[in-house]
Amino acid sequence: MNFLTRFSLKNAVAVFIVSFLLILAGLYSFSKLKIDLLPNIEFPQLSIEATYPGASPDDVNESVTSKIEDQVKGIEGAKSVQSVSYENVGIINLEFPFNTDLDKVEQQINSSIKELDLPESSNVDVNRFSFGSFPIFNISLFAKDDANLEKVLNDEVIPELNKIQGINSVSVGGVKEDLLQITVDKEKAAQAGLTLDGMKEQINQKAVSFPAGTLNGKELQIPVRVEEKVATIDALKKIQLKSTMNPEAKPVKLGDIAKVEAVTEQGEYTRYDGKDALSMAITKKQDANTVEVASETMKILKKYDDQLDYAIGFDSADGIEKSVETLVREGLLGALFASLAVLIFLRNFRATIIAIISIPLSLLVSAIFLNQLDISLNIMTLGGMAVAVGRVVDDSIVVIENIFRRVRRSEEGMSNELVESSTKEILKAITSSTITTVVVFLPIGFVGGITGEFFLPFALTVVFSLLASLLVAITIVPILAKFAFKKVPPEEKEGKLQRGYAKAIAWSLNHKIKILILSFILLFSSFALVPSLGFTFIPNEEQKMLQANVQLPASTSLEKTNDVSLKIEKMFADQNEISDVTTEVGSRDFSTGVKRPNQVGYFLNVKEGVNVDTFIDKVQKKMESITKEESPKATVNVQEASTGGPPTNNNVTVDLYSSNLNDLQKAAKQVENHLNKDKRLKYVTNNFSDKQKQLVVEVDPDKAAEYGVSGFQLLGTISDQTKPVSVGDLKLDNTKRAVQLSYDKDLSSVKEIKDLQVFTERGPVLVKDIADVRTIDTFTSIQKLDGKVFARVEADIKGDDVQAVTKDVVDGVKKLDLPKDVSLDGGGGSDETVEVFQSLGLAILTAIGLVYLTMLVTFGKARIPFIILSSLIFVPIGSLVGLVLAKEPLSVSVMIGFLMLIGIVTTNAIVLVDRITQNREQKGMTIRQSLIEAGKTRLRPILMTAFATIAALIPLALTTSSGTLISKGLAITVIGGLASSTLLTLIIIPVVYELFFAKQVKREKQLEKETT
Repeated sequence: MNFLTRFSLKNAVAVFIVSFLLILAGLYSFSKLKIDLLPNIEFPQLSIEATYPGASPDDVNESVTSKIEDQVKGIEGAKSVQSVSYENVGIINLEFPFNTDLDKVEQQINSSIKELDLPESSNVDVNRFSFGSFPIFNISLFAKDDANLEKVLNDEVIPELNKIQGINSVSVGGVKEDLLQITVDKEKAAQAGLTLDGMKEQINQKAVSFPAGTLNGKELQIPVRVEEKVATIDALKKIQLKSTMNPEAKPVKLGDIAKVEAVTEQGEYTRYDGKDALSMAITKKQDANTVEVASETMKILKKYDDQLDYAIGFDSADGIEKSVETLVREGLLGALFASLAVLIFLRNFRATIIAIISIPLSLLVSAIFLNQLDISLNIMTLGGMAVAVGRVVDDSIVVIENIFRRVRRSEEGMSNELVESSTKEILKAITSSTITTVVVFLPIGFVGGITGEFFLPFALTVVFSLLASLLVAITIVPILAKFAFKKVPPEEKEGKLQRGYAKAIAWSLNHKIKILILSFILLFSSFALVPSLGFTFIPNEEQKMLQANVQLPASTSLEKTNDVSLKIEKMFADQNEISDVTTEVGSRDFSTGVKRPNQVGYFLNVKEGVNVDTFIDKVQKKMESITKEESPKATVNVQEASTGGPPTNNNVTVDLYSSNLNDLQKAAKQVENHLNKDKRLKYVTNNFSDKQKQLVVEVDPDKAAEYGVSGFQLLGTISDQTKPVSVGDLKLDNTKRAVQLSYDKDLSSVKEIKDLQVFTERGPVLVKDIADVRTIDTFTSIQKLDGKVFARVEADIKGDDVQAVTKDVVDGVKKLDLPKDVSLDGGGGSDETVEVFQSLGLAILTAIGLVYLTMLVTFGKARIPFIILSSLIFVPIGSLVGLVLAKEPLSVSVMIGFLMLIGIVTTNAIVLVDRITQNREQKGMTIRQSLIEAGKTRLRPILMTAFATIAALIPLALTTSSGTLISKGLAITVIGGLASSTLLTLIIIPVVYELFFAKQVKREKQLEKETT
């Protein structure tokens, strides 16, 4: 690569023009990068949502969920199949490995479902899941003056929002539905022999418009259409209805037996700080720019300032912008600290400017590649840049230091030849050290699961930056040095530091055993610190938004749920810690899509400075005291909001299996109580739902056959009496409305069901005469994992020692006196974390192997790479001490830091060993002379690169800002490991070198004695 330096020195203007163009391209690419909080990862998960209107959880499970499960569980690669059957809907979640072709799997699932014999009224949808599928906004909307807010939203705002390129969906909660309610007099309908279903069919027959073929003329073909329209409400009232069950009954007009009126229904209530509002949730497309989408959304809402007010309850773009600003700030501070470190060592302002020129250039070049690969600017790419800031100056520092030193020694002064030879002298060292650092990131591709996907953008950012920094170091830096160092003072004599280091090397070489014993004592002592560190996936990060949920018994009405919520909201208003509250009563559950009239969800934004854990305990107790008065069986849950980030795996899970649902419920409650007693746990949840009353009408086959009644006929009779019938949408009086039929009197007792009449060929017969009617307790949902009915009790772990707490909890659960036919499987996030750590451990070993191969190719001797790799042995000393001092647990971030250290630490060793090799091969020095001379010569660049990297990472290590904790552990690991390994490398490498060449050292000593 020396030809690049030669070419650059001869074509300086061309190189500067290319550099200027790269800067422009980098700035343009940077401006085009999509801004997001997290890498856009599509999880290898598919969700199948099957709706079956009017069905109980048992019916949904038997008729829909189980059939789909049996069909899809054989799909190749499926890791797990989890299902839950609620009333009206079943959800089946399938999880696959990360390399799965989801398009192919989705096609297979859709094809398989088409082959199934599912109920006609059922409907099945297949959905995917990614970080981008989470709502980026939750906005509460209020009407101004007399504006019709729903009309403004439906006619103007939502259509405009949908035009924004990055928006995926806009959904509004709390809307009122206008419908035409036909309330039928039950007694008059019975006298006329009419049912709701029969009336529905006759109404629909009067509102038809169908093609009826074509009239073929000699010259023209005219399409024929048959229409019968009901255009007004008055016309609807005059429709003649005829009984199909009693042909002798006289026809009646709809208006004579029913009241027809336009009504407004509200299926959910949404409020902001206690005020009625509409709640708008916005999701973006998979690859859209969150900040851009948010900005465009705000522009559109501001256009309607005269008609609506809005308040933002949740805004992910704001959090993203804060995280980006924080990481940019840490990166700039890091660059400043690295520059100061270089200035302190070189004590030359121009040399410092040249050395740090690689920082902006390298980062801008990396932005070009990130833009081409469509990688967003997120906490991982920005974290990569912040981490790379200290490392990208290393090559430039070594080059500039070598040129600076050679110029000060030279009597001829500055020349192209001197610059070229100075760069060539350290070219092999910086090239191999950069390639070494690059190859350590290759194994991240072998780390499976979300960790590999999540850290890949980080690794690519560092790799692109380092490769760019190498090119800058051998092209632009020599040119700038040539012009900057024309007049420099001659080199001073060896400083005290160099002389002291030379004596330290000489002493160490004479006391090798002592040095090695002391080093290993330090190493093993540091390992003793590991148990005190804790073990987690990603450290817990405190959120300032809380999610609260109140669940009343399953049969609770929406109105009762709303009354309870109003009392809770009044309590919220008295809490000084809360800045605002968004309330959703009876809203659709985001994860399942199921509407639950018995549930309330709250988003609570907490003020700065509030201790979240303490406040959660306080507010949960207050909520429980209110709900217990209203409904003793109500459950309350308050926890930090999940923003759809990477899994922290800081949870413990106990799965219980049994075919006996009563025993399963009892066991789940026992485990839940056990977990609630453990002070190390929070947010304990039990997915095994409560019971609700259900009326079972069991047909007697013999009696039914005697009267000629089928089960479907009985089903039709009962459902006709117990639920409204939807007629569909009709355009009446130029207004399109949903039309609904219902009776004026609801059934209110079991006796009324028993006394219902079923029309048969032998005349009317009572339900109780052909069926057994009884009340039972049944579960509100049925949950299965890989085909087995299960209950899951789960909790988050407060501290960072996830593995130890998980083991204690699972061992404690196994000691409980659970029902005999219940089996359990305990684990949770720690199991996945152990797998990830094993993968990262393998990646570290692979990286060391790749580094060895790289150095073997570079130096061509098998022993040299082993000498260089010996510097890695003592990396843990500083890293573990640093983690203990910072109270940072072992995490994935820490493991990535150890991976990085392999490249960074070997860089210093390579710079030293390369000089030793030059001294022996080119200057004919003895091994000991080579070691001492190389140590004195390379001391300054080694210390400079180490301190520059450490200084650049200090802001990242000290930060307490949200969104950077994933890089904090990495920074502390690298700082500590680099500090200890640098100091030990300067002593250990010479010692190990002499040990590896012991025979030659002995011969050289013998020869020296003989000469003397």
